[in-house]
Parts: sequence; C-alpha cells; structure tokens
Amino acid sequence: MSATETLVATGNQAHSHGPGSPVPLQARSERTTSYDVADFPVPNGREEEWRFTPVKALKALFADEAGTETPKIDGRGPEGIVLEGIAADAVKALTPQDRIAAVAWNQAAETQAVRIPAEAELSEPVHVNVASLGGRGFGHLVIEAGRHSRATVIIDHTGSGEYAGNVEIVVGDGAELRVVSIQQGDNESIHVGQHDAVIGRDAKLNHVAVTLGGKIVRLSTNVRYAGPGGDAELLGVYFAETNQHHENRLFVDHEAINCKSNVLYKGALAGDDARSVWIGDVLIRAAAEGTNTFELNRNLVLTDGARADSVPNLEIETGEIEGAGHASATGRFDDEQLFYLQARGIPEDEARRLVVSGFFNDIIGRIGVPEVTEHLHDVIEQKLARAAELSAAAKA
Repeated sequence: MSATETLVATGNQAHSHGPGSPVPLQARSERTTSYDVADFPVPNGREEEWRFTPVKALKALFADEAGTETPKIDGRGPEGIVLEGIAADAVKALTPQDRIAAVAWNQAAETQAVRIPAEAELSEPVHVNVASLGGRGFGHLVIEAGRHSRATVIIDHTGSGEYAGNVEIVVGDGAELRVVSIQQGDNESIHVGQHDAVIGRDAKLNHVAVTLGGKIVRLSTNVRYAGPGGDAELLGVYFAETNQHHENRLFVDHEAINCKSNVLYKGALAGDDARSVWIGDVLIRAAAEGTNTFELNRNLVLTDGARADSVPNLEIETGEIEGAGHASATGRFDDEQLFYLQARGIPEDEARRLVVSGFFNDIIGRIGVPEVTEHLHDVIEQKLARAAELSAAAKA
C-alpha cells in the first residue's frame, strides 16, 4: 500500500501529492469564480482543475446552450417544510467555479428551494428527487436551514442522459443540517455537480456524497464559514466499476475563527478502466485562528485495470491553529487478510465480502441515515458480487 500523510502542517505553502502531481502554481483561492460563462474558456484537459477529468466526454455540457430537457425535481417532507420555486439569484451562496457550473447557473429552467423554518426539529428526512430523462439538462437546488433548526435532506439523483446541477446550502446560526447527495444514474449517464455550503455561527453541516452509479460523475463540494464556531463534516463513499469515472473535488475555506472541518472519503474500484479521483483542498486564511481541520482519503483497488488518484492540498496562512493535517492511501486488495479468513474455513467470496465491508463500515456507520446505509450495504453487495466474477474470470 502506498500512502501519503501529513499529520501537522504549518507555514505558507501548498502540499500536493499524487502521481506526477506538482505543487500548484496557483493558490486554490485564486482560481476564477464567476456567474459569466465567458469567464471560463472551454477546457482542454491540461488545466489543473481538469487534468484528471475526461473532458472530451463533457463537450455538450461545456456549450452555453439551453438543455434539451428540464430534469424532473420534486420533493416531500414533514409538515412545515417549504418546497417552492424561487429566483436563481435569490440566495447566491454559490458562485460557479468552472464552466459547467456557470452554464448550469444560467441555463437551469427553474430553481427549487427547500426551506427549514427556524427552531424546527425534524424527526423525518426531507426527500428531494432529481430525475434526468435521457437528454441534456440543468438543475438548481437551494437548501436553507433556519437558525437553531435540526434537519436531514436527502437528494437522490437518478436517470440517464447528461445532467449538470448546482446545490446551494445555507446553515443558519446554531443550526444542524445533514445533506446526503446520492448519485446513482444508469451506466451511460453523466452528472457534473457543484455544491456550495455557507455555515453560520456555531452551526454544523454534515455533507455526505454517495456515488453508486453513472458513467461519469464529477462532484465539487465547497464549504466556507459565515461566523466563528462553525463545524463541517464531509463524508464520501464511492464504488467505481468497469468504464466508470467517479471524481470528488473538495474545497474547505477557513476564513472565520475557531472553526472545524473533518473530511473522510472512501472508495473501491473494480473492473477495466474503473477510475476514481479525489482532490481535497483546504485553505486556512490568516484570520482563521483556532482552526482544527483534517482530511483523509482511502481507496481499495479490487482488480487489475482500475486506477485511483488522490491529491490532498493544504494551504496555511497562520500558525495560530489547533491542528491541521491530511492523509491519503491507495492499496490493492489485501491477500493476507483473505488468506487469514480462508484458513479459518471462510469461503473466498465470503472472505472478500468481509474485508471490503470492514473497509467501508466505519464511514457508513457515520452517515446517520438508516435508509441510506441499508441501501448502500445492498448496492455494495451487488458490486462485490460482480467484482468476484471479474476476479474469477481473470484467474480462469
């Protein structure tokens, strides 16, 4: 297993790790953000933010043109929750950070909002379903949690075709919000999304990204703090199979004092040309004293022909912090663990299932939404069965 770890980091420098990965020449905070599509040239794949992405397959989403369909977005939730259409610029917690996000901002036919009233404590999740219908479409969703509210919102992305969507998340002062975004389009679908969250004073956000399907999924999650005492936990689970590309990009911008962030993403890969990419950028600005942050990415490669890239980056502009660090590791399936279990009479297929389940169990246990964790366990079981078939065929 290859690993890269930095447990404590200080000083004004950026750290970048990954195959052939240079230290970025441009600080993460200096990259272009804009609502104007013209401010983003069509990428060629050599740009730092696009070099891991199969840009040729995204040609249609780079075009500043109206979609061929309007994705179906609907929702349901407990009494008192407001689901309504609003103006695209009503909140502006998100600023597009790439061309596709800017196209989606300008071309989305409607903006849907989920509003959780102040002081509300929801015992049941709010469900938002985003269904692509086979064409090219754009979406825009806003989630607002009022002051001192407690809520869970589950966004379920399904269907086929090409979809680009923006999600704005506002967590009011003292609120606790859990957002679970599930990407499970069909085997030919493409999904490019940007999620931006603003966390209020003494508020907490738990953001969970679960990618279970789709030919290409690229999800960018960005967090910033509107006041001191904010807390962000960013979790991710993905399982890429043959010819699938699953990419997660994160940017945590610490600009307020005494805030926390914790990032944990885990992924597995099986099959020819299964590909995962994880980019984790954390910036601690000079004013963000008392920051405590850590990010961790782990990847498990189950078969030949699969590849995982993992690049953590940490920029620190002040030494007055509680702690900062990152860790990243990508490894093959552990044959020693498999042999150990088989030596105790456990069949090979069951032993493989136990090893991979153990790899995912800690993060799945932290998701905190039973209906999501049960579904995730079921899908992982199905994917492991297909991985076992691939391994058996390779040995034959």
